[in-house]
Amino acid sequence: MRLVSVTVSNFRSYREPVTVAVRDLTALIGRNDVGKSTILEAIEVFFNEQLIKIDQSDPCVHSDSKVIDITCVFDDLPDELIIDARSQTTLKDEWLLNGDGFLEIVKRFDCTTKAPKSEILARAIHPTHEQLADLLQLKNPDLKVRARDVGANLEGVDQRSNTALRNAIRLAIAEPAPAERLLPLSEEDGKKVWSQLQNQLPTFALFQADRPSKDDDPEVADPMKIAVAAAVREVAADLDAIKERVQRSAMEVATRTLAKLREMDPRLAQQLTPSFKAEPRWDGFKLSLTSDNEIPVNKRGSGVRRLILLNFFRAEVERRRSATESQRVIYAIEEPESSQHPDNQVMLIKALQALSEDPNTQVLLTTHVPAVAAMIETDAIRLIKTDDIGHPRLWAGEDDVYREAAECLGVLPDKRAKLAIYVEGPHDVQFLSCMSRLYRSFDPTLIDLDSDYRVAFVPTGGGNLKHWVDRQYLRNAGLIEVHIYDADDAQAPPYKPQIDEVNGRGNDDVGFLTVKREMENYIHADAITAAWGGCPAFTDWCDVPTLIAEHIHDASGPAVPWGALTEERRDKKSSRIKKRLNTNVVPTMTLAQLREVDDAGEILGWLRAVRDRVEPPI
Repeated sequence: MRLVSVTVSNFRSYREPVTVAVRDLTALIGRNDVGKSTILEAIEVFFNEQLIKIDQSDPCVHSDSKVIDITCVFDDLPDELIIDARSQTTLKDEWLLNGDGFLEIVKRFDCTTKAPKSEILARAIHPTHEQLADLLQLKNPDLKVRARDVGANLEGVDQRSNTALRNAIRLAIAEPAPAERLLPLSEEDGKKVWSQLQNQLPTFALFQADRPSKDDDPEVADPMKIAVAAAVREVAADLDAIKERVQRSAMEVATRTLAKLREMDPRLAQQLTPSFKAEPRWDGFKLSLTSDNEIPVNKRGSGVRRLILLNFFRAEVERRRSATESQRVIYAIEEPESSQHPDNQVMLIKALQALSEDPNTQVLLTTHVPAVAAMIETDAIRLIKTDDIGHPRLWAGEDDVYREAAECLGVLPDKRAKLAIYVEGPHDVQFLSCMSRLYRSFDPTLIDLDSDYRVAFVPTGGGNLKHWVDRQYLRNAGLIEVHIYDADDAQAPPYKPQIDEVNGRGNDDVGFLTVKREMENYIHADAITAAWGGCPAFTDWCDVPTLIAEHIHDASGPAVPWGALTEERRDKKSSRIKKRLNTNVVPTMTLAQLREVDDAGEILGWLRAVRDRVEPPI
């Protein structure tokens, strides 16, 4: 299950509902005390309610209501649910999906009492017919009565199965009258559904900026706590088997006891029913880090503590990339750059970006540092600011949002630039930067595209906040332009008209179309093989990211073959591979490999065109 969005309503400063769309990497931007941390803490409450607990003071002070709603929406849902030992069902069959086909769970807290009470609800398009609306809340005898009342056909139906009875009842009613409803998941099979779903929720880890000064400092303890939680999740099936075995054995003892009691006092025995009041807990493992001289790590200074956190994330990048299958994790980090040297700040953000590329990992962060914010992709930015009456609101996906985020964080254009390189997207920036590094070892006169301030990249689609700032500035800067676009189609390159227009200007501007399909076709097969242990054969006009995505998918022994995946899921997998090719594989290429795939010197020609326009020959 993957988190799609979180909605906070009547929680602290958020009186009206505010929804944050969550992607692989999401950055909450805003001034101090605007409500960024509140969003992360609301998610912590939804998943754990351990680090942050709801109390009577948490409802918004500007509201008359004492009820808090924290809503999370999920996709990538389980194919089946086993809530009945005799049959299986699905979220769709139980009418538990919202209008978008996603699972939407509401945690509601009633704060009218000293100890707030909580309940779990599913917001779903569900039948409103009076005989169908409450089926998940009915016990087996009540379902049998309901089936008879509606004239359900029970021939061949296992009446011991609640799932089978519900299906028979639904089939008996022609018009279920579905509409959006809030369904309680706290009784009978509704409770069993939530119990099953909880086992498949992502692990959520919140790393706060405010650090308590005590020996079990959460900033140090939490990474190790998450390691333990992940390990427990990996053996969840074994633990469930142990639980069932223990419960079965204990129930046999209880049943035998009642049988003997029935011989002596039948009336008393009839009043007693064996039942388990609580689920077993497996979180008793404790793992900590201790320095050689036994000085508590939390006494070593905030910089050291954050450095430990940085390297926890770096280690997680390697572990999760090498794991064939891993539990979904959401990492939420407040001000990850806090107390760190600028070099470490950049390293940390790169580690978080690399983590977010893992299909089972999502990252949320807040930041105030311009150099860090500049690295954030524009579609990851969520700007939080107060409205005219002082209530926090959220904005995303518009030029005004990026402009205000840039101004808020002090991300400024580099006005020393002389030349702008226009490419299609941020992956092309990474590719060309690596190519310039390799070719500079062959021709030192070439420009270092990764660090030379005289050159600015302008991705025409996507890009990070720094790219967006540069693009806005460069519109009227009158710089020399070099355009490099993928051909995509050998017969009818879609960007050929734009390239022809650039080359027809009669000035120093120049445009290139790749001779091959796209830049990924210039990656050497040996570099791909080194990264994934194999590489499918491809030509100059193959869709390389999709071929590799299919290759990796098939090699994992999936339950669903590549061809049976939805187009959306195939596209997502291909997109992730495209990103990993440029961020992880391209930097490993050697000059010899580059010269082999660029045997005609096409890429070298692009780089020389840049050099000659930045440093005209004498």
